[in-house]
Amino acid sequence: MTDGDATLRAIRLIAENRRGVLRDIATVVADHGANILMIHHESFDTGPMAGLGELYFEYEGEVDPGLLIADLCRVPCVRSATACDPFSMIYGSRVIIIGGGAQVAQVALGAVNEADRHNIRGERISVDTIPLVGEESLTAAVDAVARLPRASILVLAGSLMGGGVSGAVDRVREAGIPVIALNMAGSVPDHADLVVTDPIQAGVFAVMHVSCLARFDIERVRGRRF
Repeated sequence: MTDGDATLRAIRLIAENRRGVLRDIATVVADHGANILMIHHESFDTGPMAGLGELYFEYEGEVDPGLLIADLCRVPCVRSATACDPFSMIYGSRVIIIGGGAQVAQVALGAVNEADRHNIRGERISVDTIPLVGEESLTAAVDAVARLPRASILVLAGSLMGGGVSGAVDRVREAGIPVIALNMAGSVPDHADLVVTDPIQAGVFAVMHVSCLARFDIERVRGRRF
């Protein structure tokens, strides 16, 4: 967690899954002067929780958490409200790896080993992967990276990527997320910030860029191939 996260807090609620719930909860949060930074909602369709939903949100502001939770519990649709650590403190920054299974596995090997070195020293860096094939599936997945909470860098691991995937890479970079690509066939390497031949090294570079302690900065090697 960075210094800027000093007042970041999170709350998990169980509430009735009906119209107006988000409005009622957001009103209470706003009345306390808090600013919601991220929100996630999931409904329970079956089992003992059917008809209810889980609402998790992270907020900032000089707020008394106890008073906020007490007022949230007074909302008629809310069954429970519990304070919890924000995901940035638990899972931290996310390294996203997308591509072919064999290449993704090798990039993940480097990223997980490097993340372990940093996390045992107090940092929080997590690694997320998905093996995919096909231009359409890859394009949709790459575009979605910009919508993932805490996504800090993307590694594209495959032997051939281009077409719509290259356009998606440009959009992810425009959103402020750097992209590392393996040295592969297709146009994607020409659109990435950095091209790396060794997949294990690509994973290491990705984590080093995300780390607050490492001395590697992708901005200093942008456009190069290793």
